[in-house]
Amino acid sequence: MAANLTPTTDHIAVAGAGLLGRLVAWQLLADGHAVTLYDAGDLDTPPAAAWTAAGMVAPLCETAISERCVHDMGRFALAQWPTWLEALDAPSLWQQHGSLMVAHPQDLGELTQFRRDLDHALGGGSPCRALDASEIHRLEPDLAPGFRQGLYLPDEAHLDNRTLLTRLLDEIRALGGECHAHCPVETFPGEVVTANGRRRFDLVVDCRGTGARQRHPSLRGVRGETLHVQTAEIRLSRPVRLMHPRYQLYVVPKPGDRFVIGATQIESEDRSPMSLQSSLELGSALYTLSPAFAEARILEQGVNLRPAFLDNLPHVTHQEGLITANGLFRHGYLLAPAVVCHLLAGIRGHGDRPFADTLAAHPPQEATA
Repeated sequence: MAANLTPTTDHIAVAGAGLLGRLVAWQLLADGHAVTLYDAGDLDTPPAAAWTAAGMVAPLCETAISERCVHDMGRFALAQWPTWLEALDAPSLWQQHGSLMVAHPQDLGELTQFRRDLDHALGGGSPCRALDASEIHRLEPDLAPGFRQGLYLPDEAHLDNRTLLTRLLDEIRALGGECHAHCPVETFPGEVVTANGRRRFDLVVDCRGTGARQRHPSLRGVRGETLHVQTAEIRLSRPVRLMHPRYQLYVVPKPGDRFVIGATQIESEDRSPMSLQSSLELGSALYTLSPAFAEARILEQGVNLRPAFLDNLPHVTHQEGLITANGLFRHGYLLAPAVVCHLLAGIRGHGDRPFADTLAAHPPQEATA
């Protein structure tokens, strides 16, 4: 359903300044709309899961444990992100050198099973390539020498996500966007309610993640934990995943000798700090990837909730005066381009929406408006 708005005359409210909200606000401003952006937290260091995340765009890594549409939307993201980053004059935030998967000798069955699952999910041979010890060393010479087998997943990428979020906010402000931090809202068709009262808009776009629970009763938060460390003793050129029977640890390089480490996906809405057990497990697994991490300095222990519907897929709903977009789950940077482009096509009244069957379906057990 197209919103049929007229650029330069219509005023649009965007609720939620996470990844979706910033991308939508930026694109609407570029289209000529007046935009007011609201967030319940700080804008410069946002509480959104997108700030805590590692910023991977890894459709092959996720395909074995997700729906096929996640892979297809991820392939879309691999093409869309460079275009957006060029428009932001920030192409250096995008690194596309593939992903590397490794396992200790006792866990090599995990690599075999992953490849079988990937082949099954894709309906045929996957593009991933088996590596021996010498090939692993050639790709990532600073890894521990004990890894005898690995998998290389081409085309996958990662973003400097925190710089991206800052760059988007700068561009929103430069384009004249009206921004309100520490301003919780409730959204209604054509209306936003804050502590200061009601305000009318031509359209409201709700991208509040877990903050939209009142609007989406089936929405849940899924706890994720990350460890941010810094060391100049090791270099990685791409995300590395360590396969293990209980978890897949990932390590993603960031500028300034920083690394983001994560593995957890906990069905809990607990936002309390990371437990000692989680910290020890992440640190120990990181050390086995390379002893050079032993002297890394822990800069941050991140905890956040990923917004998810019961099917763990994103959904966009339209009604007169209100559009909602939510449910990126653990795939924020992977799925955001498909969600944003679908949403914008509805507002503009033109443009392709290749994932309409997935995104436009009502979330499971969600009442229609």
